[in-house]
Amino acid sequence: MSYEMILTETDGRVGIITFNRPNSMNSLHATMMSEMRSQIDTWNSDPAVGAVILTGAGRAFCSGADMGGWQRSIQQRESGEQAGRQGQREENWVTFCQRSKPIICAINGVSIGAGLTITLPCDVRIASDQARLSMRFVRVGVIPELASTHLLPHIVGFGQAMELMLSGKIIYGEEAARIGLVNRVVPHEELMAEALATAQDIAFNPTESLLAIKKLAWQNLDETDIGAVQGREGPEFSAAMSRPSFREAVSAFIEKRQPNFHQS
Repeated sequence: MSYEMILTETDGRVGIITFNRPNSMNSLHATMMSEMRSQIDTWNSDPAVGAVILTGAGRAFCSGADMGGWQRSIQQRESGEQAGRQGQREENWVTFCQRSKPIICAINGVSIGAGLTITLPCDVRIASDQARLSMRFVRVGVIPELASTHLLPHIVGFGQAMELMLSGKIIYGEEAARIGLVNRVVPHEELMAEALATAQDIAFNPTESLLAIKKLAWQNLDETDIGAVQGREGPEFSAAMSRPSFREAVSAFIEKRQPNFHQS
């Protein structure tokens, strides 16, 4: 499919989406986000794709909100016009990520405001040493969104999250890795190779097991009752043992070979 604001390709079992608005530093645009969702959903239904990488063209991963759009909204509100959204409301991005195949963010440059919060519900974040990240919301008079006031403390800890959100400061990839905001930072020229290797490692595994792990991790994110956690894990474990991928794993172990979980 041909898109206006994203580029797509596949490498083995990995789908790659590149935000392609470099002249605006890949700032958020309804069309760009809709195209991204559409392509991920296509790959979610494609057994040949096991994981997805998101990255950006040019110097930015995503520079956040389109300030021009915000200015138009302010003008409409002050003039008494209705600036409501048209059409059916899209599925929440956090919910979308929860049900999707694994998503790896290759943060190649600027990742600011909403350009950072869109990465938080994703499964792995890898940053270039040229990346700059910020919860910039407070500096433009708004507050963090997309459940980031919940997710960010889980990812980096309460104290680090509060400093990032209350200051709106910009940090570099090395600092983001130190506090756990990204899984790791790599030299810029190695970013896509590292992201691809990680995505391939993940996509190698049985798709049903990957989705079950994601489902359980999200369900148990705030669970304090260990019995409830185990109560959710038990049925999923039993279901996994009934699948062909489990039989293949056991056969491969006995035969001393790599399993093939995606036989055509």
